[in-house]
Amino acid sequence: MRLAAYALFSSLSVAMMASAASAQQQERPPTPVTVVTLEAKTVTVTSTLPGRVVASGVAEVRPQVNGIIVDRLFEEGSPVKEGDILYRIDPATYKAQVVAAQAAVNQAQVSLDAANRDLKRMETLRKSNVTSEQALEAAITTRDTANAGLQVAKAQMLAANIDLERTTIRAQLSGVIGLSLTTQGALIISGQAAPLAVIRKLDPVYVDVAQSAADLVRWKRNGPLAAGSKVDTKVELMLADRTTYEQTGELTAAEPNVDEQTGVVTLRLKFPNPDEMLLPGMYVQVEMPQGVIEDAILVPQEGVSRDRRGNPTAMVVGPDNVVEERILTVVSDRGSDWIVTDGVKAGDKVIVEGLQKIAAGATVAPEERAEQPAQN
Repeated sequence: MRLAAYALFSSLSVAMMASAASAQQQERPPTPVTVVTLEAKTVTVTSTLPGRVVASGVAEVRPQVNGIIVDRLFEEGSPVKEGDILYRIDPATYKAQVVAAQAAVNQAQVSLDAANRDLKRMETLRKSNVTSEQALEAAITTRDTANAGLQVAKAQMLAANIDLERTTIRAQLSGVIGLSLTTQGALIISGQAAPLAVIRKLDPVYVDVAQSAADLVRWKRNGPLAAGSKVDTKVELMLADRTTYEQTGELTAAEPNVDEQTGVVTLRLKFPNPDEMLLPGMYVQVEMPQGVIEDAILVPQEGVSRDRRGNPTAMVVGPDNVVEERILTVVSDRGSDWIVTDGVKAGDKVIVEGLQKIAAGATVAPEERAEQPAQN
């Protein structure tokens, strides 16, 4: 009897405790969570591509005459303008050539004057039948030969003056000149392989990036290279220290050739560079526009997780504040958000804080998150 009574008492105690726990659970208030109400937007999808900075103009300073460098008239690493004097070559030999060429011109002019006088005399004698037609033709030939000789002498004088002018080496491009690769007293030769210095135009600069041929085909259909495209061709650039360059660039050209080994196409972007922050050869990254998505949803990244199959999911507050789990279609990222095209819609409330305390089917007390600073 005692044993049966004890068993009955124990069963009643367990039942009462379970009933009390159930009542306590039913009386538990909804879990507070922070939500973000989603909106539909038109967004431009971008991708990050590596690139190299290229000068928009490069001029190698080379001698066009032989001689000894007698002076260097620029500071290394300084800006130069087209026409500025960079080097002087010893001009003595070339001045002598100009003098000799001038003497040849004078001599040819004297010969021509004499031939003209002889021709006039022959023409007068021919009218009087004092000389023969053959003698007149010979005088004409002599005059024409003397005239041709004068023209040759003038051309030689012009060439001598050009060579003399080339003893002053000038900048052929406005830009920044690099280190001098020669010194005063050095012998330089016309057409030598090594330049004397290099001038680079640094404002603006180009950035060459590599893009796969498959992406290029897609761009020409729907992206920034398509006819009538609405995609903004402005691009942003990230420097080697992971900071964003303050100037925006623009897609200007695509190489009409695919590299057979890598299958990529070179794209050229143009960036203003007033402060010469970008230098040729510098490694950078650019945010390249890929296309425009209409009515896309931007979901905060902190509100998206992965299920066991790796699918991106989000917890959404449904009717009666009951939590629903949604599987998302994520296209790309944009700042601190995911660009989503399916799984959620405008007006849905995605939970971004308090996820560790809830599960699908739970009742929650949603509170809208305070406005966040806008991010690009």
